[in-house]
Order: sequence, then structure tokens, then C-alpha cells
Amino acid sequence: MSQDAGWGGAYGGAHLGGSPYGGGPYGGGPYGGPPGPPGWGGWMPPPKPGVIPLAPLRLGDLLGGAFATMGRYWKQLFGMGLALYGGAALAMAAAMAVAYSAVASHLEHLVSLPDGVEPASSDVVPLVTAFGLVALLGIVLVVLASALMYGAVPAILQDAVLGRPVTFATVWRRSRARMAAMIGTVFLTGLIAAVPVLLASVAFIAMMVVFITLDGSSGALTIMSLGALCALVTGPLAIWLWVKFSLAPAAVVFEGQRPFEALRRSSQLVHGDWWRLFGTGLLASVIAGVAAYIIQMPFSVLGMFPTMITTADLDSDPSPTAVIIAMSGYLAAMVTGQMVAQIVSAPFPLLVNGLLYVDRRIRSENLGPVLAEAAAAPPQDGAPQYGG
Repeated sequence: MSQDAGWGGAYGGAHLGGSPYGGGPYGGGPYGGPPGPPGWGGWMPPPKPGVIPLAPLRLGDLLGGAFATMGRYWKQLFGMGLALYGGAALAMAAAMAVAYSAVASHLEHLVSLPDGVEPASSDVVPLVTAFGLVALLGIVLVVLASALMYGAVPAILQDAVLGRPVTFATVWRRSRARMAAMIGTVFLTGLIAAVPVLLASVAFIAMMVVFITLDGSSGALTIMSLGALCALVTGPLAIWLWVKFSLAPAAVVFEGQRPFEALRRSSQLVHGDWWRLFGTGLLASVIAGVAAYIIQMPFSVLGMFPTMITTADLDSDPSPTAVIIAMSGYLAAMVTGQMVAQIVSAPFPLLVNGLLYVDRRIRSENLGPVLAEAAAAPPQDGAPQYGG
């Protein structure tokens, strides 16, 4: 039977019985027994064929497993990141160049207008249209790249947990096969955070209108107060739901779930362990954010030097094209730094999240012996999916 059938089929685990690792440091079951050195009293440490021990994972196991996966499978992880984020950046750059060439004359007309002169609609409409199309393309590219990356990381973990090699072509094929389901899952989970963000944005815009216009009318103050209050109320709920459904992307790839089934599966696995998943996910995000900031700093500094030289040659009233050309060195350095930071840091939280999924199934479904059995079996064609 092919491993594509899922580890819930050929390796369902229900026939093994027992409770997951109770007894010694990792508990009983097939590896349990009295504590002591390996081999004493029948106790043996849990197997570790891949990047993690096949037992309930501590924080060090989760972070160490994520770093180990990045070290062993860096070609696949960074290769996918480069292909996805680099391709999206190139597509956006081309779209922006085409849009600017189409509306450059209208932009120059608006910039050169004297004070007090209203801009013509024939100049404003093309700019708004071009900006809207570029923004829409950017959203589509971000969703596609995120969906493929969310699918690629668990696809690598499927073999990393078992200590098996995996090729870039295999990762690409697996993530592409689950792209539609992953887009739906990412969209649904993204809606959770969208509500408080939109409410907070409304409150911020209302506040800025009040400060800029010095308008203390009850309408503006009411909008600002209601927006801030709704954001404060819905924010904690959004965080709770976000963690509750945080394992859904892993369920899409590991078990082949569809979006709504993946959300229900994540809710089932997170139940009873919300705070640990919240704290671990937050720590992983902080680590990735700090790493991204450190990576971006040299690019920002390097981009300032050519910009200082080129902007010194600008006229007192430069055209938008001249400003863009003068700032091109800094913009290129910033975009490059952002892309490198994204490629290096983005996989880490996804790896930790995938390992949390494995950990929750080890704790609640006794998956450890099943994984040990699968790791000892000869590799077969297809992805070793973890069937529910």
C-alpha cells in the first residue's frame, strides 16, 4: 500500500493500543518502564529517527527540531522560499513598472499643479485604477505564495520527522497538490484577524481626522470610541480563535483535509493545550522577527550610501521619475533585504507549528509508536501523510 494512503490507513495505530508514553521520563507503552539509564529495568529512550524524539515534545525539542530541519533541509526550504517570494517580487516589480509607465504623465501633471488648483478627474482616475490593480495583484501573489509555503513546510516535515531525504521536486509537487485547500484554509484563518484589524483601522482613521481637522464633533468621537472598543473586545477573541485553528494548515498537508475539516481537526487537537501552543507560537514568531530584523539591517545601511549620492544631484523641483531613479538603490536594497529575511525567517514559525501538530497527535493519539513503525519500514513512493 502506498504511503499516499495516509498514516491513518496503513499505519493507523489503533491496533497498537496502550496509552502514550506513560511511566518514565517519556512514559510507558512500548518505551516505558522504570526510570534509569537506557536498558535498566526495561526502560529505553524514545526513538529519534529524524529531527525530534518520537515522544511528547518539550519546548527545547520543538525549537531544536525546527532548527534541525532548517539545517538538514535548507536547500528545500530556502529553495521554495526563493522560488515563491522571489517570483512574487519579480512579478510585482514588473507590474509596478508597467503601471508607472502607463500613468507617469498623469502623475507628473498632479505633482506640477499649482497650489489651490483642483486635479482633473482624467488624471486621478488612471492613477487610482493603476494603484488598485497593482494592489489586487499583490494580494493574489501574497495569497498564492503563502499557500504554497504553508504547504511546503509540512511536506518537508513529513519526511524530516522520519529522518528521510526529500527532493525539491517532491516538495513542490506535494505543496502544489494541496494549494487549493491551503488557500481556503489561509483565507478562513485570515478572516479571523481581519475583523479586529478593520475595527482598529476605523478607530485610527477617525482619530487622525479628529486631530487633523480639530473637529471635536460627537460623530467623529463616537466612531473613534466605538471602533477602539470593538477592537479591544474582538482582539482577544481573534487571538483565541487564531490559536484554536493554528494547526489547520498542518492538517491540510499531513492528513489531506479540506479547509473546514482542517479547522475542526485543529480545534480538536488544540483542545486542552491552548496556552502552551499560544506561548510556543508567540516565542517562535518573536525569534523569526528578531532574525528578520538582524538580516535586514545591513541591506538598509548599504542602500543609504548610493541614495545619498544620487539625491544630492536632484534639482530643486525634481520630477517623480527623477526621484524614483534617485531612490532606486535604496529601494532595491530594501526589497532585497526584505526578501532574504522572508526566505530565511518565514519557515521557522511554520516548522514549529508543524511540530506542535505532531506533538499533539503523539500526546492525544499515541502516534509515537506509529511513527517509529513507519520510520523503520522501507520508504515507499508518495508522501507519508498522517491520516486522521
